[in-house]
Amino acid sequence: MRRIKLTLLEPGMKIARPVYAGDGRLLLASGLTLTEKFIERLAALGIGSLYIEDVLFPGKLNVRDVVSEKTRSESILLVKECFRNLEKEKNINTWAVRQTVNELADEIFSNRDILINYFDIRTYDDYTFDHSVNVTILSVLAGISLGYNRLDLRELATGALLHDIGKVSVDKKILNKKGKLTPEEFKQIQQHSLAGFEKLRSYYEITTLSSTISYQHHERIDGSGYPRGLKGEEIHEYARIVMVADVFDALTSDRPYRSAYTITEAFGIVKELEPTFDSKSITAVLSNISPYPIGSIVMLNTGQIGQVVDTHKKDPAKPIVRIYFDRDLKYMEFPYEIDIYKSEFDLYIEKSLNDEEIAKLNDEAKFLIRA
Repeated sequence: MRRIKLTLLEPGMKIARPVYAGDGRLLLASGLTLTEKFIERLAALGIGSLYIEDVLFPGKLNVRDVVSEKTRSESILLVKECFRNLEKEKNINTWAVRQTVNELADEIFSNRDILINYFDIRTYDDYTFDHSVNVTILSVLAGISLGYNRLDLRELATGALLHDIGKVSVDKKILNKKGKLTPEEFKQIQQHSLAGFEKLRSYYEITTLSSTISYQHHERIDGSGYPRGLKGEEIHEYARIVMVADVFDALTSDRPYRSAYTITEAFGIVKELEPTFDSKSITAVLSNISPYPIGSIVMLNTGQIGQVVDTHKKDPAKPIVRIYFDRDLKYMEFPYEIDIYKSEFDLYIEKSLNDEEIAKLNDEAKFLIRA
């Protein structure tokens, strides 16, 4: 399977990864064959990309999740409920928050040896809620890498899950605006950090450090962030982790104003932000994400092209690749697998292929197969 932009979808393609609504409802099941009407419906729902099956890369893929779909959906629903309650001037159900955080943290801890290989596809309207859960998963995994104990992880998870709660006070038209924000609109966006902090610290069940994550996750190490322009150690370590997770997940998510960046592109962007981000936090977050997710189509330094079928936590950049094209770009009738991590040769991934390169490869391969 591979992720493909909505604009490149064609009738006849098959969905490889199910698409869910924010309330956990199944919108599109895996194995469903796309039609023009389905593609139009996807656009209307605000879905910018899909995971599809590719006839040239037919082998089965075993993709393990850090958290189950059940836990993820329940967590997303909890975040949505917190937002809606605050919109109606009701209280956050802190007992439910604690229960959800415990389930998330425990499940992530049990699956800490699994690399994150991809992110779920959801609608634009559900972005804030799904984003909150993704940021929590990334942050907890980073905390585990940094040696946090269970209590620290739960405190970090609580703040990460509710880090954007202040957005309830921001006009949704501004949050979902496709064009560039005006200075006044950006000022309103910036206010969500303080608004979130003030809301969370009013609950005695939520610790000050968890609340501080909401306040500081847009600060930057060099002082260029907001709302207070804090620098270095002035920013709590929890917030330094969440700021990296927040940006990484935002980059890899479809937004109304742009398509998602690839995982490889997001890695490069985040690493280039090191002067403004804490290097320790960058390493802790990125070490838990596969730069070449299972299903990626990649080119090796030998010129061979294949699909990533498994990953190694010890060295995420050296996955197992099933080779489908030889160095002369000849499609192979009998593909075989190379474990780059265990290889005796100097092998490495040269690059991930983008949608346009894969489409060209498809056309050439189909010609060769027919011949």
